[in-house]
Amino acid sequence: MPTLNRDGVGIHYEVTGDGPALLLTHGYSATSAMWAGQIGPLSAHFKVIVWDMRGHGQSDYPADLDAYSEQATVADMAALLDAVGARDAIIGGLSLGGYMSLAFNATHPDRTRALLIIDTGPGYRNDAAREAWNASAIARAERFEAEGFGDLSRASAEVRLARHRDASGLARAARGMLTQKTARVIESLPAVACPAIVIVGADDTPFLAASDYMAAKIPGARKVVIAGAGHSANIDQPQAFNTALLGFLKDAGLTA
Repeated sequence: MPTLNRDGVGIHYEVTGDGPALLLTHGYSATSAMWAGQIGPLSAHFKVIVWDMRGHGQSDYPADLDAYSEQATVADMAALLDAVGARDAIIGGLSLGGYMSLAFNATHPDRTRALLIIDTGPGYRNDAAREAWNASAIARAERFEAEGFGDLSRASAEVRLARHRDASGLARAARGMLTQKTARVIESLPAVACPAIVIVGADDTPFLAASDYMAAKIPGARKVVIAGAGHSANIDQPQAFNTALLGFLKDAGLTA
């Protein structure tokens, strides 16, 4: 499997198919394995790139906390496109991966052909709400530090599928990547200039209002609610998810 060297940090990625580039980013404490049900249908039309964020899966788990940040993640995504020879790509992800996709577009709108935002929140405009989110992220880091992986039996499907070498990378990723510093991402939504789809599982209660908000704020965004799905809409209902995603990409004129 290919590995991208990012200033001494190895980033694991996989490429399947030919055509326009499509980069998928997993959620926090998940891995690229969560996209297994999408790679076949999508790679018939696209060059599909999946990867493990730093601190996750088969990528490196650097010991330096400064190696984990929104900025480093966005730079990893840009470097992956460079590595596969893609000037631009359809950019998408679930949960933290969706948030990072929005951050990528805010940084590199010229490299973003479309946005696929799945079971995601856009961050917080309100400082107090952001601080509460960050406190929750730090608490997750402390649990990983104290208990290791713990009991994941009640976690959502993409987390249960994940395999990590140890919990240290997840702890540092929670501190450096899951926490948020500014309102930059949520404030970027009205400036999104590419086609966008917001997908959410009907049972993903914590993200329903956020999905409504993003669909209203992103100009021309399509919103799809997947019945019978929770936070892992692509895993819970893969056929309905793939149909919605491919329909959007076809309507946007992006399929090869």
